[in-house]
Amino acid sequence: MSSQPPHPALLIPGPIEFDDAVLQSMSHYSESHVGAPFVSTFGDVLSNLRKLFQTTDPASQPFVLSGSGTLGWDQVAANLTEPGDEALVLHTGYFADSFADCFETYGVKATQLKAAIGDRPQLDEVEKALREKKYKVLTVTHVDTSTGVLSELKALSELVHRVSPDTLVVVDGVCSVGGEEIKFDEWKLDVVLTATQKAIGCPAGLSVLMASGRAIEVFKARKTRPNSYFGSWKNWLPSKTDSLYTYLPQSNRLAVMQNYEAKKASYFATPSPQLIHALDTALKQILSRPLDQRFADHRNASQTVKKAIANLGLKQLATKPENQANTMTAIVLPEGVTPPDVVPSLLKKGVVFAGGLHKEIASKYIRLGHMGVSVTDPDRSDLTKAIDALRESLAEIGQA
Repeated sequence: MSSQPPHPALLIPGPIEFDDAVLQSMSHYSESHVGAPFVSTFGDVLSNLRKLFQTTDPASQPFVLSGSGTLGWDQVAANLTEPGDEALVLHTGYFADSFADCFETYGVKATQLKAAIGDRPQLDEVEKALREKKYKVLTVTHVDTSTGVLSELKALSELVHRVSPDTLVVVDGVCSVGGEEIKFDEWKLDVVLTATQKAIGCPAGLSVLMASGRAIEVFKARKTRPNSYFGSWKNWLPSKTDSLYTYLPQSNRLAVMQNYEAKKASYFATPSPQLIHALDTALKQILSRPLDQRFADHRNASQTVKKAIANLGLKQLATKPENQANTMTAIVLPEGVTPPDVVPSLLKKGVVFAGGLHKEIASKYIRLGHMGVSVTDPDRSDLTKAIDALRESLAEIGQA
């Protein structure tokens, strides 16, 4: 039984509903961010992120910075590319446009390989693009929150390594990590970036990123200084730059993320202690069961939702089964029905859906998130409640 005040079930594609224990961790008393207790917690977080991403390579590096998932884009653009570099951005919706815009902000030329709305670029199209030009990075949105399109990572990464082996494979996993399977080492991914407020199940405010050893070496070989200060890996990885905290041992003033993982005090910028405690709780909950079971739970919940949607006579933006995400569903509304016709009614029935986000068709669909505790907690009936509310809301406007 939840101790949270009664509230509508938040079933948008993030933020999601949070477990009581995670929220209680947010009320942790104040403590020093370089004190042994907090440093130990941060160390556990970084170690457990390796398990979540399924990497055992000591050359890979997890980063946890205060910020949103968008900060992950800045880290990639600022650290792994330089002005004049080329980036190939696979487009499956709104967030590819945004990632491309981020690259352009840093003077990187972004080429978007677009698919029809609800689809994803095909491998032969990606291969053709890679053979036509040399790209420093290729980016793919694992689950595009605007369309519910799921991209296939394993075959894509194999293609990139075969056709353009120097190109870094960068994954926007904001709406996938914790709900969709990701095998960082096995699939030879170079960067996966995410945020805490979606399938990981922790309140918003932390940008999480895993970088491969290959990506770190590309960063170290750059010819220009990163065009970011807070997001520069120069300030989070070993460097010759001294810290303001001169009372710390010299060895603890250089490698912030490595030191935290080794449970040594370190400093560049003040972290978010209460959020780190919440993330620690969320990760330990996730890892208390086999990851395969967690991913299966999300697949099963997704199939239940999608079957119910079909039974209501509705379609998804992602029409092909292989393109359909397990963490969310983008639901096309009946002709002539818009989100304002149903979303307020859904709220009155105790569930919160999101309106459309893709700028070309935003008025034609709504989005339902199904991840985290709404999926994994057998005592919750969030998704059943959501489908029942959608059925009733459509009936009220003569769309039953």
